[in-house]
Amino acid sequence: MTTSIAADFSLRQIRYFLAVARLGQVSRASAVLHVTQSAVTVGLRELENTLGQPLFSREAHGMELTMQGRAFLEHALQIDAAVRRARHLEPPSTTGGQLRMAATTTVLGYFLPEHLHQLRTLYPGLEITVEELPRAAIESGLLAGQFDLGLMVTSLVDNPLLSTQVLVRSPRRLWLAAGHRWTGRDAVPLADLAREPLLMLTADEAAESALRYWASHGLSPRVHMRSASIEAIRSLVAYGEGVAIASDMQYRPWSLEGHRVETLAVAEPIPPLTIGLAWAGPAAPAPGLRGALAYFRQRYVDPPQRHRPARR
Repeated sequence: MTTSIAADFSLRQIRYFLAVARLGQVSRASAVLHVTQSAVTVGLRELENTLGQPLFSREAHGMELTMQGRAFLEHALQIDAAVRRARHLEPPSTTGGQLRMAATTTVLGYFLPEHLHQLRTLYPGLEITVEELPRAAIESGLLAGQFDLGLMVTSLVDNPLLSTQVLVRSPRRLWLAAGHRWTGRDAVPLADLAREPLLMLTADEAAESALRYWASHGLSPRVHMRSASIEAIRSLVAYGEGVAIASDMQYRPWSLEGHRVETLAVAEPIPPLTIGLAWAGPAAPAPGLRGALAYFRQRYVDPPQRHRPARR
């Protein structure tokens, strides 16, 4: 996707776009942004007119990013991050101590790097460490006091001793090679997918989640290969070795070899990839954890409020 240097869009429109992309519905975005639904709708329409590209498709269940929208998302996130950095004119927090974090593979690869950088910028006196572990190991580490904060697929966390906060719900779609016979269809039923070679992602218990929604429809996939590597899945899809179901968070339009990967909706509802925080509660958190929770909540739970580092 290319855009003109002269393209004239506002930060307000960028904020609306990101909220709808993250939440999937204008109504939910307007509630989080504390503006009317019509304001969000008009802002998105103005942005699409300026860029000359449709950024969303309006579906019965909500707003879906188009291919152009997913390409623009990367630029919008960069703009938003730059604005946030420019607004941090207050002195960095003097909060010290440690923040011991643990994250699963998907979160560490596709979600955490930007936020780790922002946290270290906001809290230069805070020693932040990160360890990559499976969800079960993170939960055990949180309860044992080895970690302060975990980032993982929170829909799988059911331990009552842990507090959780959902940050992102990333829709899952069908990935297929450019030129696949299904290209151009609006959606593909799971019954059709059951006859196609399926490349199944296993990272962060994705396979277990997939088998549950297949079983809920009385179907079994024809699994061609299982892999914890999303890049392996992407490359094999691009070569036409099979299709995959994966989240928008993990989507990139090109494989490492430079081959195109397309996406389509699945006709039946598929649970999104739900990423969030987990920590041991309900005791009052230490300053480092308190600051991290405030940062993530400002970014994803209450974005209109300007973030200020937690007080000591």
